[in-house]
Amino acid sequence: MAGNTGGRRPGAVRKAGSKKGPQVGTGGHGRKALEGKGPTPKAEDRTYHVAYKRKQEAEKKAAVDAQRGRGRDAARGVVRGTRRATDGTEVIAGRNSLLEALRTDVPITTIYVAARIDHDDRTKEILELAAARSLTVLEASKTQLDTLTEGQVHQGVAAQVPPYDYKDVDDLLDAAERAGQAPLIVALDGVTDPRNLGAILRSAGAFGVHGVLVPERRAAGVTASAWKVSAGAAAHVPVARATNLTRALEELKKAGCFVVGLDGGGDTTVGDNQFATDPLVIVVGSEGKGMARLVREACDAIASIPINTGAVESLNASVATSIALYEVAKARA
Repeated sequence: MAGNTGGRRPGAVRKAGSKKGPQVGTGGHGRKALEGKGPTPKAEDRTYHVAYKRKQEAEKKAAVDAQRGRGRDAARGVVRGTRRATDGTEVIAGRNSLLEALRTDVPITTIYVAARIDHDDRTKEILELAAARSLTVLEASKTQLDTLTEGQVHQGVAAQVPPYDYKDVDDLLDAAERAGQAPLIVALDGVTDPRNLGAILRSAGAFGVHGVLVPERRAAGVTASAWKVSAGAAAHVPVARATNLTRALEELKKAGCFVVGLDGGGDTTVGDNQFATDPLVIVVGSEGKGMARLVREACDAIASIPINTGAVESLNASVATSIALYEVAKARA
């Protein structure tokens, strides 16, 4: 109808710049305005809010509790046998044994103490030494300790010793080269008592031996017992393991070493050892059987220690080694 300015004729086109109707390029502007900035963040998600700080503190506490829980679970796993792998890990049980191990710096990783232990001077010193070395101390029940120690008398305390890090034969030769000296190595054949090994390590440390070589099978290894008897020498004298001792001796001979075996029926004495000042490997057999046949055949010479009385037929392996090493040290001096 004429005069109705609010109407619009069909097909009419409004001029650009008109305020009414949609404008060019404005599509969606209204929708964006309606969307707003989204939901209001929770108080605990606003960095300036006190609830945020509480949340952060709670998360830190949960992380600490989880770490402690993993430590307890690890202890239970070891105690229950789920982590008792055949990797050379050893357990020390009893107050006197553990205290002596700590005093002689046996490389302990974890100490277990009974939940309701009756403390005495030994347990107090154990905890003091453990704290001084920053060792992990975990609480365990009597049942767990019984399982961990496999029925040994533990008196409420036990500890775990990690596997010894054995070297290679070449490492022993490298030790001599670094020292600028002719190699001096002790090889053990059939020595099965770890206390004998510990005593030999102690003598080796006293007389400048560059390393001890032991077979991988049917021989004593560096256990907590050997470590204690060595009086700390096990930390300084490297021990190498050989899959085949005879083959290892042949390799040492190719490297320029002479091999001298100790035996009561030797063709010379340790005091007259012509190879004392040369690169030398001294082979010590077991107290009963001595050296194996192939090991004996690999030797360049067999030396004996004269025994002046018939009351004793042979010497302990560690004693014989000490005497032989003393003679070598005297010749080299």
